[in-house]
Amino acid sequence: MLAINGMPDHVHILFGMRPTQSLSDLMRDVKGDSSLWINENKFVVGKFSWQEGYGAFSYSKSQISAVATYIENQKQHHKNKNFVEEYIKILQDFEIEFDEKFIFKPIDK
Repeated sequence: MLAINGMPDHVHILFGMRPTQSLSDLMRDVKGDSSLWINENKFVVGKFSWQEGYGAFSYSKSQISAVATYIENQKQHHKNKNFVEEYIKILQDFEIEFDEKFIFKPIDK
């Protein structure tokens, strides 16, 4: 893992992957292991679970520093944009077509 940071409704993780590694298997392990750890340590009231799905983007080695800095500054980014706005901007920056019905849902408070 190269960088990790988040807000109450999402987490950004920058990591390197082996070419033989499956992204879906890695995300299953990250979400499963972290949910178990959060619940075993009772960091939340009730049972914690991640929302279904995830977003994943690839970056070149030359972009690692900039992406890590972006991740480290999440609190600052979200003074201007909420998570959904941020996610849609990333999808647009990567020129990824998407359907609004598949965009992550806000946390119910």
